[in-house]
Amino acid sequence: MKRLGYLLLVLLLAAGSINAQQVSNNQTSATSSNGKEFLLNYYQETFEALKKSTEGLSSAQLHFKPAADRWSVAQCMEHILATEKTLFDYAKQTMEKPATPERRSEVKSKDEEIVRGITDRSFKAKATDDITGKNQLNNVSDALTDLQNNRKVILGYLDAVKESDLRDHITDSPFGPIDAYQSFLFIAGHTSRHTLQIEEVKADKNFPKK
Repeated sequence: MKRLGYLLLVLLLAAGSINAQQVSNNQTSATSSNGKEFLLNYYQETFEALKKSTEGLSSAQLHFKPAADRWSVAQCMEHILATEKTLFDYAKQTMEKPATPERRSEVKSKDEEIVRGITDRSFKAKATDDITGKNQLNNVSDALTDLQNNRKVILGYLDAVKESDLRDHITDSPFGPIDAYQSFLFIAGHTSRHTLQIEEVKADKNFPKK
């Protein structure tokens, strides 16, 4: 889990506008008006986007690979399912540690930068073998149900915790401190990232018409 958390936090903070140089140049702490409603809505939006992107795909469409080194739609969905629970466990680990509200001023990355960074498809990161899809998924509906069930657990957890508690739990990432709220944003953003990847697969000129 530690290796996965490190890999994905590198992905999050290295992508887009979030990088070590920007963090070092930012002289003020990050502030955000985003509350729990924004976070909960983002989970719903990312699930609905994935559902819209994948429902009704045939087996040929599901398993089509644009190239040998690129993922199929099935592999993208398998990867999402393989990582979401582990990412949730990683975020909970931060919440289980003592709160550190005195470190709030150390958080330089804004929520919007977190979302923009993880969904930036111009940055590529190679997944480890244990979280790389095997292209064996055959039932989109079952996969979406599994993801929805995972989300119910996450949303239930978030519903029971105060936003201030999320903001007061700071963890160190490869490029600087982030709070637990942002760790939970990352989980939903990770789904959004791979939904965009699915759209790239579907846009390939050789993608099966049916």
